[in-house]
Amino acid sequence: MKKLIYLIVTVSFLISINGCKKSKDADYPIRPVPFTSVKLTDDFWAPRIRKNADVTIPIAFSYCESTGRVKNFEIAGGLDTGRFQTIYPFDDSDVFKIIEGAAYSLQTYPDPKLEAYLDTLIWKIGLAQEEDGYLYTNRTIAEMHGGEGLHEWASRERWMLDTVLSHELYNLGHLYEAAVAHYQATGKRSLLDIAIKSADLVDRDFGYDGVKVYPGHQVIEMGLVKLYRATGDKRYLDLAKFFLDIRGPKGEQYNQAHQRVVDQTEAVGHSVRATYMYSGMADISAIIKDKAYLNAITKIWEDIVYRKIYVTGGIGATGGNEGFAEPYFLPNLTAYCETCASIGNIFTNHRLFLLHGNAKYIDILEKTLYNSMLSGVSLSGDRFFYPNPLESDGTHERQAWFGCACCPSNVARFIPAIPGYIYAVTANDLYVNLYISDNALIETGSGQVAVTQKANFPWDGNVEISIDPEKKSKFTLRLRIPDWARNEAIPGSLYKFADQNDEQFKISVNGKSVVPEMEGGYAIIKRTWEKGDKVEIELPMPVRTVVTDERVKEDAGKVAVQRGPVIYCAEWPDNNTGNVLNLMLKDKPSFTTGFEPELLGGTQVIRTKGMQTMKTLSPEPSVITEETDITLIPYALWNNRGPGQMKVWLPVTIESADPLPAPTIAYRSRIEASKVTRALSALNDQKEPSGSNDRSVRYYHWWPDKDSWQYVQYDFEKPETVSRTRVYWFDDRPDGGCRIPDEWEIQYKAGNTWKPVKAKTDYSVTKDDWDKLEFEPVKTTALRLMVKLNRDFSAGIYEWVVE
Repeated sequence: MKKLIYLIVTVSFLISINGCKKSKDADYPIRPVPFTSVKLTDDFWAPRIRKNADVTIPIAFSYCESTGRVKNFEIAGGLDTGRFQTIYPFDDSDVFKIIEGAAYSLQTYPDPKLEAYLDTLIWKIGLAQEEDGYLYTNRTIAEMHGGEGLHEWASRERWMLDTVLSHELYNLGHLYEAAVAHYQATGKRSLLDIAIKSADLVDRDFGYDGVKVYPGHQVIEMGLVKLYRATGDKRYLDLAKFFLDIRGPKGEQYNQAHQRVVDQTEAVGHSVRATYMYSGMADISAIIKDKAYLNAITKIWEDIVYRKIYVTGGIGATGGNEGFAEPYFLPNLTAYCETCASIGNIFTNHRLFLLHGNAKYIDILEKTLYNSMLSGVSLSGDRFFYPNPLESDGTHERQAWFGCACCPSNVARFIPAIPGYIYAVTANDLYVNLYISDNALIETGSGQVAVTQKANFPWDGNVEISIDPEKKSKFTLRLRIPDWARNEAIPGSLYKFADQNDEQFKISVNGKSVVPEMEGGYAIIKRTWEKGDKVEIELPMPVRTVVTDERVKEDAGKVAVQRGPVIYCAEWPDNNTGNVLNLMLKDKPSFTTGFEPELLGGTQVIRTKGMQTMKTLSPEPSVITEETDITLIPYALWNNRGPGQMKVWLPVTIESADPLPAPTIAYRSRIEASKVTRALSALNDQKEPSGSNDRSVRYYHWWPDKDSWQYVQYDFEKPETVSRTRVYWFDDRPDGGCRIPDEWEIQYKAGNTWKPVKAKTDYSVTKDDWDKLEFEPVKTTALRLMVKLNRDFSAGIYEWVVE
């Protein structure tokens, strides 16, 4: 086996290895230092990478076994019998992603048992591959049964529905990434040969003279580029470009096929698909120097950062498309911010940095890394978020696994590669992008340099960097000065700090203060370096409040709290007997902060004084306040103590507050329903939507049920006399599955039976407004709202008021 050569990128990036041939030198002008050359010694990320190896990867493989994902390969390969075992036709991809993560982990924590398990698993994958290279277990198993069991999202003919949901090419993209990673980690060609056999088939089938179908879910573009780098076979690079160039202009926004990729200027559609596509465009642009690709993704980046990103770095505002919404629409309670999208956002921003060398891309990467991405996995390493909202009423909770398990498997492959984001080099420059305690051995244009960082990041901004070249070397050290240390909350003006911090960052070299030139967000130190040189950086970390562009209506009159790169939140165990949503900060809050080693694995906590707000009905409807202590924890650490309320954006005006609901009949009632979900609490939360498809307000629904009678019910605390009711329906047309119902009826409980009320006004069924009903007064212990669902659609409710 040929000796492995210098690994120039990590995880989903530019892995270059000595394979069949060497690819050409043309690539990114800046090279990331591989994670294999950086050993973390900190108390924040190093334990998490260990936890990923000890917990996340093993449990992910365990779920792949117990859910049938591995058995699918066994059946397709003739080792077992049966039908396709899992829910989705793209479930093969989860196995590939976890193999990729395991390969990275092996390079940090060698594990003979894990390597042996991978050998067996890859053998099974090889048996499942068809003679001509085709690998897609759902179709292979279905063909064993005369076509029965072929998923409805897959066509009888190969590839024909990949534009929609079959995801044959999506599976293969993750296969190619895993194959290169496994070969680099072990030197074994087993999975790489499977990938090459597959890619050769794709190359034969697709092309301008063959199948002209673009991937419904992008990722094969990145996988093919990695395969090109590993083998030097330009067919794979050309094929990746082909898949981009045939995309659009007559497809859907959902998968970014509404325009040619070079004509796109806005981020639209499914956010994971989008970021994988942008990353693939960056890869190809770097190699072939395609300015059209680069111009497009630069404009798209500006659209995201200036108009569509959350303060946590999360992207994708809406769950209906799992993706981007219109500019400045950034709801908190219903924010989607998929974990995979955060990882994709990091991929894209890292690549843009490698192209441009500007710190603004690392600013976004860091914001996403410490907040929205990290929120996706529990401290225990075995529970995961799919969406990452910025507010919770207690109905959100990490899960052990998902039917569509893209997020856990993505976390498993991403975490081991974090050290690969810290440093980067050119012939004459050494970039320090992230401040994390580590020992690194870096190949520069001047020779090998040992770099040691000592830091207590992200809790402390003091960093010491030792530079020890093997010989005296002249190069430029580029130290990223984060946006938050330069009085910028984010590149652009979507978010700003509410006040100016006059404390400046400080840098010294060998104990002597220096005032370096700034360029593209980097402090530049040009000198001849020798063993024992030390650089010290002081990055001020006061507690800051962040305000948003006035066009983000959701956050008007509110602030987010930030310290360093970390966004904070109020969570239920620390505040106001569990009530967090009704908290309000003072107009000019004063903060204290301290490290608590026993809390949440050790974390920096922020405390302040504020108010709790409450609605009252007497002597007249109003909002009252009461002073209270407020404790804030890092957003990424929420929901590690069970489900409950959480809030990032905290009001500073009574108008923007979310008071505790008034003690109405409905609010004091216990809710029952024909379909019980946590969303039932939306019915009496006293939050009125702006319309029937207002995704910023919670709602209850019966989807996927339709063409049936359903109900919700209030059981009163005591017998009540009621005579009026009103209801606000949820209707997500044109694309969703809910519509206003065909009809509805109010019933009251009389003894052990239910009777319809005697209506004094007509029943109406209205979209975008309240439906109101007056009826003859009844004294009862319970009221029931009966709803007749449409034959073709389900229905839902925002609010149900009883008086």
